[in-house]
Amino acid sequence: MIKNQIESILFISNKALTIKQLADLVGRQKAEVEIVLESLKEEYNKDNKGIKIIEHNGKVQMATDTASSEIIEKFLKQELTGEMTRPQLETLTIIAYRGPVTKMELEQIRGVNCSLILRNLLMRGLIESKLDKKIQTTIYNVTLDFVRFLGLTEISQLPDYEKLSTHETIESLLS
Repeated sequence: MIKNQIESILFISNKALTIKQLADLVGRQKAEVEIVLESLKEEYNKDNKGIKIIEHNGKVQMATDTASSEIIEKFLKQELTGEMTRPQLETLTIIAYRGPVTKMELEQIRGVNCSLILRNLLMRGLIESKLDKKIQTTIYNVTLDFVRFLGLTEISQLPDYEKLSTHETIESLLS
């Protein structure tokens, strides 16, 4: 079970995690997590796998195999230059009007997992993530580039910003 949990966390995470973070998330000791990570690395870091588990400076992350770099580059180019999907636009709108917002809050509002959408918006440079040390969770906000792209000088210039940034329906969803 712990192995599945760690594998799942590494899969959905859009950033490298420390072993301590993983241990805290799964409620286990660092030593136990390190053993599980070694097992996962043995499974994934074979020549015939498209996904690898990399570790650097005490942080761990899943990454694509370098042998797949051309196809990954082609895919990412399409992802970054293509039109945004409706779910991406919805998520970006929520972040613009409600930011800073956590992934959990986004998912409460939208009712679906937002991991891949957040990754895409981060890669496009439209949002940024930051660890909120008070709540020990990553928060998302729009970037200055996003605001500049819209021709605004501040986010509060969005249409109906005051009304929508504090709308009671959204407040009730987050309560």
